[in-house]
Amino acid sequence: MIIDSHCHLDFSVFDDQRDQLMIDCCNSGVSGFLVPATQYSSWSNLESLVKRYPQWRVAYGLHPYFLKDASLDQIELLGHQCETDRVVAVGEIGLDLWPGSVDMAIQVTFFSQQLSVAKALDLPVILHARKSYDLLFKCLREAGFKRGGIVHAFNGSFEQAKRFLDMGFVLGIGGTITYPRAQKAHRVLNAIESSAFVLETDSPDMPLYGSQGQMNTPLSVLAVAQHAAMVRDESVEQITAQTCANLLRIFPMWHEDLH
Repeated sequence: MIIDSHCHLDFSVFDDQRDQLMIDCCNSGVSGFLVPATQYSSWSNLESLVKRYPQWRVAYGLHPYFLKDASLDQIELLGHQCETDRVVAVGEIGLDLWPGSVDMAIQVTFFSQQLSVAKALDLPVILHARKSYDLLFKCLREAGFKRGGIVHAFNGSFEQAKRFLDMGFVLGIGGTITYPRAQKAHRVLNAIESSAFVLETDSPDMPLYGSQGQMNTPLSVLAVAQHAAMVRDESVEQITAQTCANLLRIFPMWHEDLH
């Protein structure tokens, strides 16, 4: 069993191939998918899609990069949305210092309030972070958030990884590790414990090395597992079994029939 812990299968780019892709994934051993929302406008579509695909688990949240179209009253609706079918986390939430992002003070307000929703519901979170790890730590500490979750697309140092792990998070490992130049990512992956990471693709984004410019799909989680095995000098079977166990530890409600 292989689980893609971060893929945006609700995006319209998958509309014409979603059913066939699910069949192809099942035939390849990719049998679980965590689909995080990014904007309020996508919540209802994701809620509808998850009813069609029993392999999916979902998270709802307001992605920091898309806050230009968000309003704080949407956070008031987040708690109710997180009580719908197959929700295992609040996300994708966090802080983004990439050019084009909204003012950081606005991001911190949205992030902190979404952490409060997660705390109230006792749900883990899926964290998005670009050039913002230190501020993320500060916000998590000030919120007293201890439920953990996944740090999506982690690309920090071993010291930053250790801080997240100490706070109950696991690290999302994806296509970055397939790039020969990603030496820091390789060193971190090799240094952390086997209980510290999960596999992801960030489909349709984050293409693997050699596939730049092409649309990514959850099928590439197989190659991510193979590269992780090479970096850690372990078998693919060890990697897939351990990362699946890690995910189910972070999201113990994964197999519950919630509704």
